[in-house]
Amino acid sequence: MGSHNPASVPLLSLDAVAFDSETTGLDTGKARMIQLGAVRIVHGKVDPERRFDELIDPGEPIPDESRAIHGIGDADVAGARKFAEVVADFDRWRDDAVLIGYASGFDLAMLKREKQLAGLEWTPPRCLDVRFLVNLLKPNLPDFSLDTIAGWLGIEVHERHTALGDAVTTATIFVELIPRLREAGIRTLAEAERACERFAETSVQEARIGWLDPQAARRRREALARIDSFPYRHRLRELMSSPPLIVAPDMSLRDALARLIDDKVSSLYVEPREDGGAHGIITERDLLRQLRKEGEAAFERRLREVAVYPLESLPEEAFVYRAIARMRRLHVRHLGVHAADGRLVGALSARDLLRQRADDAVLLGDDIDAANSAGQMAEVWGKIVLVAKALVAEDVDARDVAAVISRELCALTRRACVLAEREMDSPPPCPYAMLVLGSGGRGESLLAMDQDNAIVFADGDPGGAEDQYFGTLGGRVADMLDAAGVPYCKGKIMASNPDWRHSRAGWQALIESWIRRKSPEDILNCDIFFDSTCVHGDTRLADEVLAHAFAAGAQAKQFIQLMSINAAKNRPPLGLFGRFKLADGRMDLKMGGIMPLFSTARVLAITHAIRVQSTPGRYAAVAPLMANMQTTIENVSEAHRILINAILQQQLVDIEAGIPPSNRVAPNDLSSALRDQLSWALEQVPNVSNLLGDPLAPA
Repeated sequence: MGSHNPASVPLLSLDAVAFDSETTGLDTGKARMIQLGAVRIVHGKVDPERRFDELIDPGEPIPDESRAIHGIGDADVAGARKFAEVVADFDRWRDDAVLIGYASGFDLAMLKREKQLAGLEWTPPRCLDVRFLVNLLKPNLPDFSLDTIAGWLGIEVHERHTALGDAVTTATIFVELIPRLREAGIRTLAEAERACERFAETSVQEARIGWLDPQAARRRREALARIDSFPYRHRLRELMSSPPLIVAPDMSLRDALARLIDDKVSSLYVEPREDGGAHGIITERDLLRQLRKEGEAAFERRLREVAVYPLESLPEEAFVYRAIARMRRLHVRHLGVHAADGRLVGALSARDLLRQRADDAVLLGDDIDAANSAGQMAEVWGKIVLVAKALVAEDVDARDVAAVISRELCALTRRACVLAEREMDSPPPCPYAMLVLGSGGRGESLLAMDQDNAIVFADGDPGGAEDQYFGTLGGRVADMLDAAGVPYCKGKIMASNPDWRHSRAGWQALIESWIRRKSPEDILNCDIFFDSTCVHGDTRLADEVLAHAFAAGAQAKQFIQLMSINAAKNRPPLGLFGRFKLADGRMDLKMGGIMPLFSTARVLAITHAIRVQSTPGRYAAVAPLMANMQTTIENVSEAHRILINAILQQQLVDIEAGIPPSNRVAPNDLSSALRDQLSWALEQVPNVSNLLGDPLAPA
């Protein structure tokens, strides 16, 4: 099965093969290939066990001057297979991976010539040349020979001028370049390809001597399979059976079987055993296996002896695709569904999900929770663009797409915490909670997100042992997320920063200081804390601090006034007669578009003590409390949908073109109907001031 390698795939998770060839000469119109070597790159690491290395019979003598370079003579290739046989094995082994080469234009030209001589079809493969990538990062090297590049990176070269040896060196160079490219803002395959286009003139010059241009090769794009969007739009609470059937652990199997028959269900959930812990589960299949094993005597066994502990469970707010993937990964047919406080509130079976199957090619699934490295997390995270693109193609509400992206961002952060804990020298010194803030916490992340997170720990002083532990943990989480594809926050709103890492008491004191501040500028950063959600650790800690923030904020009129001023201060990018204000053909739809809308919803949520996270949810919750503002609330909520959709669609186009996604949209690329919608939506933005009242009026 061919690799997907879409434009959005992070370089860290690129399915790639570094390759090289040895030939009878340097004239691509006359030379013949005599050796082909390659090595696979997996999750940003060279896998020396997965290699391809074979000599090729060229059908003609090897010149002495060529043998002097690579050491391969006629006797070495005597009895070797012909190119057609070798390349057939190579193509199967490569499996459509992206090729990584050094001076790859020569090797590509040789592959093309040999295929044509063998009567085989030539399809230009997707290829990156490390010379161009190095030139992007270190243009002042004395030269760009393989030896010079390896020396700059501190790479030891082995078996120079052998196809496999040079391929391994090339692969090692590429792996060393990945973090350096990431620091330069080049994270994905398409971004690397786009960056290399600046060396088009070099490729033109090389084409004159018969080389192929890696950047001019036809970009192969596998068609994105359409997917069933239901699992990405609906949550487990909509499908689960509730309340779940829970029985005592001392129930006999005879009584359990009777209960299954009477209630026409396929499983029972079992209360925790005397030693506490999680619930268990007993299914029809478990009972049948026990009966086959013990016969009639099994009827007198107690559930505590045969039930499966612990019960696998997902939160009721999880999307349906999560349950499909969890069942598939664990090979189970039943899951529990729990509330935010951990209570078991529902039952879910494979039957409930049977009709809701999503396509394997793009299903995000449960792989983030199974990832054991940043590279594996990057591989899964790279699929998020595929899912977003497919859902947009099915006309799924962009806010629902954003909710899926946000859920996976939260899952990625949670997994980074788990892996970071494993790397620490000791377990956490006290309970803690990792929070995702801002758009991720609201469930409104799009594809240009970065890290916004914070840690609450139970006890400890600033700079103390606990704080230092969680500082190290937060730093490792940040590094892992950055490597996986979620960049560091430019404003340093990360748990690695002491400003976003406090004890419970420290957060409460900080919240009190926020509320006492005197100007709008003083609270620019603190407002995103009110959009936080706990993704790992002790949820009670997070809930306690957030409840304190909402309660204190609702009572502080001056604080509400300052937040209102901030919410309403940005104006939409509209000029005279409603014309779009553009800079370089684009306009920022965050600052003067969605930001006033979600900021206003946040202020209203704090004012009315509404503990709902999403912007649409907040507007819906406040609408009954502001009966005279129904039309305005409906309009700003619809404007929010239109703006989110415009940003998401632009991001998908930019990602495919190798342009880093942002909140800047090019309206001239939209249809006239979409431009009209966008214009209407931006005209609604100033109406948020009507919802906020006069923030400058006396409290």
